[in-house]
Amino acid sequence: MTRSVKSLVAEGDVNETVSILGGTGNLGFGLAVRLGAAGYRVCLGSRDVERARRAAAQADELVEHGTFVGCLNSEAVTQADRLVIAAVPFASHVATLRSVAEHWRAGQVLLDTTVPLATAVGGRPTHLVEPWHGSAAQQARSAIDDRIGLVAGLHTISAAALRDLSRPLDQDTLICGDRRGKELVAAALERIDGLRVVDAGSLEMSRLLEGLTPVLIGINIRNKTHAGIQVTHLGTRPAQQAALA
Repeated sequence: MTRSVKSLVAEGDVNETVSILGGTGNLGFGLAVRLGAAGYRVCLGSRDVERARRAAAQADELVEHGTFVGCLNSEAVTQADRLVIAAVPFASHVATLRSVAEHWRAGQVLLDTTVPLATAVGGRPTHLVEPWHGSAAQQARSAIDDRIGLVAGLHTISAAALRDLSRPLDQDTLICGDRRGKELVAAALERIDGLRVVDAGSLEMSRLLEGLTPVLIGINIRNKTHAGIQVTHLGTRPAQQAALA
């Protein structure tokens, strides 16, 4: 059986702050509670500091022993030890990254979850718009300092699945980007109960990974569920590792 949320937090062997730009949105909040349950101190960033503080208080109620702070997006970047996650809609993607440009430190890593869904231009969530740079993640590369590592991922995990702490995710997430950044991201995300990280290559693969999101949205709409993905024949999954421990 997998480790419970409570036992993961009780281990207390993570003394690090992870920050989330857009931490008050559905995906950002779901990531916040999962990472908090995994033992991280989580900073929920927002353009509205009061909204961020309310979200942090709500996360505190959901996660026993969790540590959550609400702040402006710029403060979130400053507070992060190494990892910052962008969980913002495509319509505000570049504006958000540019608004925090002066607050990055060399050696930090951005995990970009943004997908260029057609909802940004009034279209359907089962369609994409094509960014001039090729993908949202490649667009992010043009908006942040070259000293900042960049990884794209978490495109196929629903906010609802993240927020449901009663169940392990039992899913994979495909990531792509800088080698050093991928190592940091994998180490952080694989602390989430039931989540396995699969390396999908360089950042150029992001346009393909982002394209999985509208496919899954369509599947989930038709089946009224919150399905994710699993890649087979890659070895033991996190839930199996916990059972064998």
